[in-house]
Amino acid sequence: MQYPLNLSFKIMALAPQISVTDASGQLIMYVKQKLLKLKEEVTVCADREQQTPLFRMKADRVIDFSAKYNMTDAAGTAMGSVKRQGMKSLWKSHYDISEDGEETAMTIQEENPWVKVMDGIFEGIPIIGMFAGYVFHPAYIVADNSGTPVMKLKKLPAFLEGKFEIEKLGELDPQAEARIILSLLMMLLLERSKG
Repeated sequence: MQYPLNLSFKIMALAPQISVTDASGQLIMYVKQKLLKLKEEVTVCADREQQTPLFRMKADRVIDFSAKYNMTDAAGTAMGSVKRQGMKSLWKSHYDISEDGEETAMTIQEENPWVKVMDGIFEGIPIIGMFAGYVFHPAYIVADNSGTPVMKLKKLPAFLEGKFEIEKLGELDPQAEARIILSLLMMLLLERSKG
């Protein structure tokens, strides 16, 4: 993949939709989340028409603050999971990524929780809040077990849509790279109401 990857989704859409493009502008992934599902399930496709599924992420339980989302490829082969750390995520977003579904291999953490707080406050101000996308920009760091950053997701200035950029900070095997990108997509879907 050619980095940085760019993610964009419309804030006003009923069903969240995320487009992922590489540095050349080529669409590499597309996600459209289904509404009103008790047990969250997301299909990641290669095209906007959703004809070519690439990956699936499915919650291990019905609506839960700390649900684990298991990832599989198009053939149904397990790729690992991402789990939101419920209480830890109240102040500072925290997700654990595992290869086998059990032991944590990497973590996603918010770089500065105050940015998210200020973004939420500013967004709540009538009329002026429409421009919140230009003021505060939360960032998330993906680190391995030793604490070494391997990827970074940051919010970019945007009006009436969410724009994010993924930077690759370290060497990763293709399986780990796909697992991290899927985890970041799931995190964005779960955190979308927080900017």
